[in-house]
Amino acid sequence: MADRDRPQPHQLQVHPQQQHRYEVGGKPGPTQKSPTTSQILAIVTLLPVSGTLLCLAGVILAGTLISLAVATPLFVIFSPILVPALILIGGTTTAFLTSGAFGLTGLSSLSWVLNSFRKSTGKEPLDYAMQRMQEATVQVGEKTRQVGETIKSKAQEAGRT
Repeated sequence: MADRDRPQPHQLQVHPQQQHRYEVGGKPGPTQKSPTTSQILAIVTLLPVSGTLLCLAGVILAGTLISLAVATPLFVIFSPILVPALILIGGTTTAFLTSGAFGLTGLSSLSWVLNSFRKSTGKEPLDYAMQRMQEATVQVGEKTRQVGETIKSKAQEAGRT
């Protein structure tokens, strides 16, 4: 039982000691560095800039609150006109965006079909179309020649009789 009260070597936990930023007396310790000249200049430069921006943010907030206080009664008075106008503007905006989305979808679909057509035939669509037109022209010429020969033979038969 006496062995249980005493910690075993594998149960010991070691915690590193914390280094204090300041030693007794408020003096910087050996690990404390003083700010460099460039850091001091950066702080001195940024203080007026950040102060100016903070003041501008306050002025803009005050202006927004004042304009909201002035405009709220006008919104209440003109709401029967403004609400339908906003609905109309929202609807037209939605219609234009939807039209554009459908147009882009149609163009991308057409592009996909043309690319798959090119891959399947191995030819450009314009070349393929020109080749088909030439074949059709040759077929029409042959058909015309056959019809002409048929008419000529019937005319000769009619002349003999």
